[in-house]
Amino acid sequence: MNLRTVNVIRYIAPLREGGSLPALTEADDGFKYIIKFRGAGHGTKALIAELIGGEIAKELGLRIPELVFMNLDEAFGRSEGDEEIQDLLRGSRGLNLGLHFLSGALTFDPVVDKVDEKQASQIVWLDALLTNVDRTVRNTNMLMWHHELWLIDNGAALYFHHSWENWHKYALIPFSQIKDHALLAQANKLNEVDAEFKSILTDEKIQEIVSLIPDDWLYWMEKDETPNDLRAVYFKFLTERIRHSEIFIKEAQDARSVLI
Repeated sequence: MNLRTVNVIRYIAPLREGGSLPALTEADDGFKYIIKFRGAGHGTKALIAELIGGEIAKELGLRIPELVFMNLDEAFGRSEGDEEIQDLLRGSRGLNLGLHFLSGALTFDPVVDKVDEKQASQIVWLDALLTNVDRTVRNTNMLMWHHELWLIDNGAALYFHHSWENWHKYALIPFSQIKDHALLAQANKLNEVDAEFKSILTDEKIQEIVSLIPDDWLYWMEKDETPNDLRAVYFKFLTERIRHSEIFIKEAQDARSVLI
């Protein structure tokens, strides 16, 4: 399991609806990508959440744009006229994360676009596992592309790592924010999905995914742990949460019963 690495050759336009100022870019492989910058907002922790969430979604058979590592050269962006963007580019030199640009995709509208019960249950299960607070009716972070549903933007997942304290406690929380999930009302097959997904996400598979995190995304100034120490925490958090999935499944089912 590995990700391709490409070099950014052209900054096309910022996506200003995102608080961290992701941008549309072109890479040296000839494709366009939405780049998530290491110098924005929550820094490399948001990139780690995006990477882990995206790769788990892919393993579960859900559609996500291809993820790539995007290298930003030291000289890149010097001619950028916007000072805010120039600062962002300057702070993002090195390895960033990109998602393949789905040209012509439309934002998923839960009122107009229909999702079957199985797929809704799969996505709710994924977001409950990842503690993703950002898949709501107000901001679905889903796209319709060629009549198929695609997931984007997992950067708000794994919020335990923003404090990094008592991670074992957060591994076993029910995740009450699932009540706001855009697809919760349709998610009536959570038990079926739970059994299926737990058989896919073995410890070995989670280890492979966590091993993708680059070393230089794991040097946090306030921490003394090595990159391997921090990878181990992500591994333990995810495997514990999967092992005790009945905790977040019950929370989702209880929230759904209130909703409907």
